[in-house]
Amino acid sequence: MVGAGHQCLWASVSPSGHSLESLPVPTAWSLEGLTPGIPRGSHGLKEKTPPRPGARAHTPAAPGHKRTTPARSRTRSGARIPFGRPGLWVPRVQRLSFAPRLPSASLEARSVGGLAGGGGRGAQRRAGRAGGRAGGVERAGPAGCGGTGLGAGAGGGDMQADARLERGSRVLTPQSAPSLEPDPELGPDPEEDARARAKFAALHGPALRASGVPERYWGRLLHKLEHEVFDAGEMFGIMQVQEVEEDESEDEAAQEARKKPNPGGQLCYKVIVTNENGLQAADPNSIFLIDHAWTCRVAHARQQLQQVPGLLHRMANLMGIEFHGELPSTEAVDLVLEEMWKFNQTYQLAHGTAEEKVPVWYIMDEFGSRIQHADVPSFATAPFFYMPQQVAYTLLWPLRDLDTGEEVTRDFAYGEADPLIRRCMLLPWAPADLLDLSSSTPEPADEHYQAILEENKEKLPLAIKPAVYPCDHVFKVYTDVQQVLGHLSHPRFTFTQSEADAHILYHFSHLKDYRRLSRERPSVLLNQFPCENLLTVKDCLASVARRAGGPEGPAWLPRTFNLRTELPQFVSYFQQRERRGEDNHWICKPWNLARSLDTHITKNLHSIIRHRESSPKVVSKYIESPVLFLREDVGRVKFDIRYIVLLRSVKPLTLFVYDVFWLRFSNRPFALNDLDDYEKHFTVMNYDPELVLKQMHYDEFVPEFEKQYPEFPWKSVQAEIFQAFTELFQVACARPPPLGLCDYPSSRAMYAIDLMLKWDGRPDGKQVMQPQLLEVNFNPDCERACRCHPTFFNDVFSTLYLDEPDSCPVTRLV
Repeated sequence: MVGAGHQCLWASVSPSGHSLESLPVPTAWSLEGLTPGIPRGSHGLKEKTPPRPGARAHTPAAPGHKRTTPARSRTRSGARIPFGRPGLWVPRVQRLSFAPRLPSASLEARSVGGLAGGGGRGAQRRAGRAGGRAGGVERAGPAGCGGTGLGAGAGGGDMQADARLERGSRVLTPQSAPSLEPDPELGPDPEEDARARAKFAALHGPALRASGVPERYWGRLLHKLEHEVFDAGEMFGIMQVQEVEEDESEDEAAQEARKKPNPGGQLCYKVIVTNENGLQAADPNSIFLIDHAWTCRVAHARQQLQQVPGLLHRMANLMGIEFHGELPSTEAVDLVLEEMWKFNQTYQLAHGTAEEKVPVWYIMDEFGSRIQHADVPSFATAPFFYMPQQVAYTLLWPLRDLDTGEEVTRDFAYGEADPLIRRCMLLPWAPADLLDLSSSTPEPADEHYQAILEENKEKLPLAIKPAVYPCDHVFKVYTDVQQVLGHLSHPRFTFTQSEADAHILYHFSHLKDYRRLSRERPSVLLNQFPCENLLTVKDCLASVARRAGGPEGPAWLPRTFNLRTELPQFVSYFQQRERRGEDNHWICKPWNLARSLDTHITKNLHSIIRHRESSPKVVSKYIESPVLFLREDVGRVKFDIRYIVLLRSVKPLTLFVYDVFWLRFSNRPFALNDLDDYEKHFTVMNYDPELVLKQMHYDEFVPEFEKQYPEFPWKSVQAEIFQAFTELFQVACARPPPLGLCDYPSSRAMYAIDLMLKWDGRPDGKQVMQPQLLEVNFNPDCERACRCHPTFFNDVFSTLYLDEPDSCPVTRLV
């Protein structure tokens, strides 16, 4: 999250994640200005655009840039790899030995630009601001963010857009900016220095305060940013850890304590203070820049490891993975993709398209990645985006004074106070057994739904009487939905550009103030219901569905956990399945995104736990045995089905389903492997012009389906689907708001329900097709419906607003 004044560009996810609007910087938030439970590195910064595959390593520093020690003895962040000095000891714990000196040529060959190479300096680094999409392989300048510019930050065009937004936000004025200590290194003109400091405080002060960076560091931070000073080597060293021979006289507890100085017990390095005078937290110079070695979005990680020269070597070396040979091997790539979740940090953009808001993950350089965990850390870290140079760094500053030899640590579970949640969050580094913990997930308490209502700032309507219109009334429709404007042609509906004159408000976005609308214009009809997020937001959908199936959920919904509130239960359930040898493939989904964006399939528990830090997510059991469809050109592929349901009223519950349904197909034969192969495991192909889009009309599909599965007539399969729809809406409308959909007489709504079919075994051993509801969408994309069925919106409006379903291709469910 990138702050700008009081109205910020931080990725605006409230503590429970339901509101995605821009929020003021919360003064009560903790050190990083983040949602509690999100560790450092989760701010919504913009990253620098990476180079295209094959981009060369950074050139040496431009003339005039500070380089205080030989480059080969430093990481990009400036931390020395001490050699040629006496060894340091941690009594009774570990022996710390020094990393060997490596020739500069070897460093360049193995790390592509340095052992912990970071972004380029001077003109070379600024050249890397060329635009490019996150993903990093399409287009970029010659130098990107992190080491050799490897990875995928948000594109330069996006950064420029955010820069405009940030500058246009409410910011501190120079008069209100804090007083920064004069810095003789900033320039010879005190007035110019003061103006530069005031400008820096106005532009970056809100983000620095939200991150908890003390103001005493701001002056030196500005100097280091302007001159790209990486001086951590003057204060710290990276020490390689070696186990000391066990002392037979030690008791078992002492030996165990000695073996586990840090979570995981597998750590090979530590960062310690090497300056002979130690480090003083009050020193304005005690803030340091850490560069980023690799930045990407998860969907592009494998491709980058395979294509970007030197990236796999560097990541394997950073993660302690043995890698031999020049060409990336599948095994080495898989190991890096598995281990990277111990090193990843994340942020998310607050503005832009849905694709641009997909979380970005980055790995700090070798210096930053060597900093280990402590429950009581000695240092704090926070990502920081420096606007003038369009570059992201991680800032490091002390929380107390440190003596020579003391370790630099940070809290990997920063902001989380609950001991059980912290234990789960630290599992990637500290394995733990949660098998004895109950995995039961009953429906949340009523207070949970009230909190969601307040977060959404939704005001419930007053009680009103149903509006009555003459049977020949012509309704004026106000809408911002282009598909409605282009295809609604029924003679009893006409469009108006005045919202005040409309009888029907058909909005693309969610309404908030139903109370005012019910008081001032109770007869105006709507296209949405109060509290409908109980259906359309994935964590709420899972919670409400438990009313039909108990803590395990109903048979028509995959077992789902809210990673914010049910992480321990999920970990226990995952470990129980692992112990029983059951399939453990899971799919992580954001609460509020569609089209498979930021959706990941994995069997890596560490990956799932870390995905919790990026944006609010649920994790659902991946359907390992889907019903497949034989495509003659491809083979047996996954498919999903979209139905349109029309909710006419809550009380009495009146629900219709459109008789036409739509199909989406994968492009590659299904198998439980290559989990990041989008065209094998996903079906949404219509938003990427480079992907093959297989389309089949429902009346072609049904006979072909019955030909492939003659024992399962489509009529009986569809009856099970409709039964699932009925049960879902019955439980969603059974309780008063905010525990259920609000009975507002002027509301109507159209939803799209996506589902798959899976094979399920019954007690008698018979295999059956079980519908699996995936999500419920508000205001779905109806382009295909309008193209294939020009009267689609006439049918929808006739059913919802004229109460004339008999003349429309709809089936009444309730």
